[in-house]
Amino acid sequence: MSAVSVSAQVLSMSPKNITDTGYLFIRHNSKVKTRIAIALYSKPDSAKVAVVRARVRKENIVPVPVHTPFLVVHGNVMYDYFYQSNIDTPYVERDIQQHTVQTNLSITIRNRYPLRVAFSTQQGNSALFRNLTGARLSYNNMDFKNQLLANARGWAAGRLKQLKEMDSLKNFVDSLQQSLSLLKYTYDDAYYRQRLIEAKEKAFRLRLDSLAGKYTQSGPTDSLYQTIIAEKELRLKKIDSLEGLIGGVKKRYQSLLDKQAKLKSGLLDALQNSRNNKELSDALESMNLPDSVLPKGFRTMLAIRSFGIGRTMADYSELTARNISITGVQVEYNPSYYLAVATGTVDYQFRNFIVKEKRNPQYLSLIRAGWGMKESNHIYLTYYTGRKQLYGTNAVTDTGGRVDNHLMGISLEAQWKLGQQTYLTGEVARSSMPYNSRKPHGETNFGSMMNFSSRSNEAYTVGFNTTIPQTYTRLTAMYKVMGNDFQSFSFYTTGSRQIAWNIQAEQPLFKQKVVLAGAIRKNDYATFYAPSNYQSNTVFKSVQVTVRIPKWPVLSVAYQPTSQLIKLGEGQFSEQLFYMLTGTASYTYTYHDIMMNSMFTYSRFYNRQTDTAFVYFNSRNIMAGHTLFLKRFTIAGQASAALTEEYSLYGLTGETTWRMLDWFEIGGALKYNHQSQTNNIQWGYGANARINIKRIGEIALRADKSYLPGVNKQLVSNKTGRLTYTKIF
Repeated sequence: MSAVSVSAQVLSMSPKNITDTGYLFIRHNSKVKTRIAIALYSKPDSAKVAVVRARVRKENIVPVPVHTPFLVVHGNVMYDYFYQSNIDTPYVERDIQQHTVQTNLSITIRNRYPLRVAFSTQQGNSALFRNLTGARLSYNNMDFKNQLLANARGWAAGRLKQLKEMDSLKNFVDSLQQSLSLLKYTYDDAYYRQRLIEAKEKAFRLRLDSLAGKYTQSGPTDSLYQTIIAEKELRLKKIDSLEGLIGGVKKRYQSLLDKQAKLKSGLLDALQNSRNNKELSDALESMNLPDSVLPKGFRTMLAIRSFGIGRTMADYSELTARNISITGVQVEYNPSYYLAVATGTVDYQFRNFIVKEKRNPQYLSLIRAGWGMKESNHIYLTYYTGRKQLYGTNAVTDTGGRVDNHLMGISLEAQWKLGQQTYLTGEVARSSMPYNSRKPHGETNFGSMMNFSSRSNEAYTVGFNTTIPQTYTRLTAMYKVMGNDFQSFSFYTTGSRQIAWNIQAEQPLFKQKVVLAGAIRKNDYATFYAPSNYQSNTVFKSVQVTVRIPKWPVLSVAYQPTSQLIKLGEGQFSEQLFYMLTGTASYTYTYHDIMMNSMFTYSRFYNRQTDTAFVYFNSRNIMAGHTLFLKRFTIAGQASAALTEEYSLYGLTGETTWRMLDWFEIGGALKYNHQSQTNNIQWGYGANARINIKRIGEIALRADKSYLPGVNKQLVSNKTGRLTYTKIF
């Protein structure tokens, strides 16, 4: 047997680790030559061999901490200038200019605590449109949940201790794999068979020599053969032992991986499917999560349902304050008990800002407390007070003093969860009496509220809400009774007993391809413009059907009430209700690699000339449009017809937009108008441009000349212009 040493070679010991080695060529008595690898210096995964080893200095890698900025701000800023030469009927105003500035900011503190800031102001020269300015700083726990969810999705490693253990296990597995590979390589089947053959040959020669008297054996002639067999068995046991050890380490490694995956999936499940904030808080606390995912004070942040300073919406209960815009402070806190406080000035015209009317200051203060989560079973007691103008701006007493518009009230609301998605809500309330009802008795606000001998200042409501998962049916119902002296910030009327109810239902059909929605209601239409003693016995009905079938047009048909605001005189307005039928078909598709959209709409107003100033009374309106989306061009065409009892109006519009560059586009439109009675053809036009300047923002320009219905059944020219700047960051 001879050996030749070769050094300074590179031999791959495993797919993942490259080890510098030398190797020996061992030549046996036969012509067989075997290569044996020898590690020249030590690594954790090197084979242990008796050779000289050079030390390798290992550098300690210090992880660079991830920098978390104190504030991250995203949002947009927008300025809009709008010019209109004429205002549509029933108002008559000319050369109206309006300036609007608004911004919406999403602020995150240390990538943990989200806030929102909003500001808007609108100023103009119109005698009808009011100038509005509002600002708000707000927080709600839904934004906080979304932030937790984003942090959880970006959380890929887990706890630091588990990371170190997993790294150690991975290195250990790689080391064992190399040792096992070396054993299998050194004692492979070819080498083992050759040694057995040589041992058998030697034993056979010894036996022949022994028989010839040339050799006197002191032991078995096949001792070498037995030794090789024993060595092979020992090596196999070592290989089995290493394989078992590797299997155990891999099992531990996989267990840690599964534990991390389970922890992460459990976190996402808790964030997405917890029924309320308390359940979510308990689940998160049990996970022992790091601060990068679960910040300090998370229980408090989840318990604060909402917080706002500035113009916010007061929306608490049916009999106290429902959808009321206030400028002040609001906070809702609901860990397991409930506490809400709101105070601020009230503006009942936030829905319709098109009437400039001076009104006495109105304000609302409310405190609401109780037990239970808002989404589940609860019972809440509410006290509200404030000032609300009911009798007009100049209402005075018999002695010439101002009418006392202060009011106060209390309500008790309870909610029962009858099923997973079924709720029953009940509320009872008492208020102070209006000034004209308590004046003859000389009662104060508090005295009239606590005078239980009278029931005219009470109100009751019952609500029901359910979803049937098997059929995806949604059903909502409400019944409400209000005494003639009951007052709250949810109602505008007083002086007559009111009974209101509504029922709404939504039913998907044919695997949700068809959605049928309907509603009926009585005396449930709240409007600021109704007389204070207004009561309606009309039952309003609405129904809507939507059909969405893949690769087919989307169809929608609705029959529902609508309204129109009419100016009767100086400071006098009326709101008229009538039914309207609408139908829409829209289809987006591709033809010869060109994306297109086709749309058709039909509407019908069911009103009369005697009860509305709307020019298109009892009219039918038809519109069809088609749009082509090319690589650089967007081409659109539209045809319309308005058919009334007295005349018809027809229109055609062609419009195109050319995207010349990635940051610049320009377009124009031509409009054809024909009125049947005057038999005049009038042309309009339009032009638009959009410029996107890097790091500056987007500037959009638009000019338009169109025609509006005017007096004497003629069309009146109306020119509009708009300049808009938008910056998103």
